Amino acid sequence: MRDVRVCSWSVRIETRLQEFGLVLPEPTRAPSGVRLPFAPVRVRGRRALIAGHGPLNPDGTVAGPFGKVPSEVSVDQAYASARLVCLAMLGSLKRAIGDLDRVTAWLRVFGMVNSDPDFTLQPNVINGCSDLLLDLFGPELGQHARSAVGLMALPFGIPVEIEAEVEFE
Repeated sequence: MRDVRVCSWSVRIETRLQEFGLVLPEPTRAPSGVRLPFAPVRVRGRRALIAGHGPLNPDGTVAGPFGKVPSEVSVDQAYASARLVCLAMLGSLKRAIGDLDRVTAWLRVFGMVNSDPDFTLQPNVINGCSDLLLDLFGPELGQHARSAVGLMALPFGIPVEIEAEVEFE
């Protein structure tokens, strides 16, 4: 039997997405000539490992802006990209487990930022994902362990890539 508290909060997640005017994007449409031979979400038992996602437009195409933070993409733009990444992960997760109402905990978020060599504010960028998870799932289900690191480059020049792990019923 489902926990009514968890269920009622989860139903609220779908409502919250609508309230915020947010849309879960279609599955990733890889750029021409690119193969993605892996599952966007791997389910084992009650856990789902969410592969690294980039920012997506509603149609599943890779969303800009592109480039390094902060010289080509501002911290605010990268924060917005991290929110888009979160929506892409939520879309993949929903397709994998059938319903976001099943999520019982966000366990881990690992954020990567396409960074200039001296940039050290990666946590501010990945907050775009963390803040959205907390807004949607609340402090009990949405709270997660997290890392935010800078990398020399990310695929297709995206400013942010994030992977995660959740528990679900």
